Amino acid sequence: MPKSEKTHIFITGATGYIGGSVLSALLSHPRAKSFQITALTRSPEKVVPLNNVGVVAVVGSNQDLEKLTEHARESDVVFACADADDLQATKAILLGLKKRYDETDKVSILIHTASIFLSGTGVLIDDAAGNYATDKIYSDLDIPMIESLTKTQPHREVDIEVVAADQKGYVRTYIILPSTVYGIADTSLVKLGIQNPYSIQIPGLIKASIDRKQGGVVGKGLNLWPNLHISDTATLFTTVFDAAMRGPGEAGHGREGFYFGANGEHRVGRISEIIAELLYEMKLGKSPEPTVFTEEELQKYFGGPYLGSNSRVRAERAKLIGWNPLHTVDSLWASIKPETEVLADMQNI
Repeated sequence: MPKSEKTHIFITGATGYIGGSVLSALLSHPRAKSFQITALTRSPEKVVPLNNVGVVAVVGSNQDLEKLTEHARESDVVFACADADDLQATKAILLGLKKRYDETDKVSILIHTASIFLSGTGVLIDDAAGNYATDKIYSDLDIPMIESLTKTQPHREVDIEVVAADQKGYVRTYIILPSTVYGIADTSLVKLGIQNPYSIQIPGLIKASIDRKQGGVVGKGLNLWPNLHISDTATLFTTVFDAAMRGPGEAGHGREGFYFGANGEHRVGRISEIIAELLYEMKLGKSPEPTVFTEEELQKYFGGPYLGSNSRVRAERAKLIGWNPLHTVDSLWASIKPETEVLADMQNI
């Protein structure tokens, strides 16, 4: 690529927990001066702060399909970090990338994020309801196993659409599936008030426990989930991005472009136990032992029993291209106390 030519990058979800961490990593990337980054934000008040760090900010959301198509059409690389279960938004981005290919014969790169709400590896969930741990473990190198998942699994319908686009040849697609992403983000964008620093899963469990004045657990709390620190999540994205930029043969894409984000595994009930202990010490809980969420509470706080599901993975593909996550499950346990203290303070308790 000529030195004067910029890499045009479009990112959605740029002020969110994961998207903001990815954007921050791009801004500090060794080749950042060669990037022209456009970010979609729902917040007009964040346009100027984003401009000030060298990002072209566009006010809009996943509902603005024409904007998604327009900016994808102008981009070498698209990071889709907003609501990744939005099939229409995904189709709008792919339409823009198809138009770009038809007009320029250039194959763009799409780095698509599975939704953080159920977590990307939520595509693998079962109906354990917290009552058992499964022995079934998915590897992101086992393509037939991934393809055996039905369309009714979370995220799966969108994933199939993304892979199909790669097979048509006008875009190279890479799907990143984060697991339980944890830790309070501490990026340059957080310091500037641009980025949301908080995750959803563990904070959601903490908020529910504070509201009910008692730590809660789904069923017996025996189910297992993988986890990944937010800073390691950002490096996962940049590792895939760097490999994709080197060329089509440098990293698996399309059918072979699923990248699990995990570097540890935890029993979900242990998180509930730690929260219950912390709330009891803070005089915000009635007992240091968590009590079982009722079906009504599961619906009220989480929209269903998904926190009782199993999701077990081996994140192997990204490590083949140089990803080196630094945080282990010990970092997860250590993150719960500061999260609980911050959330209790935010609720003026």
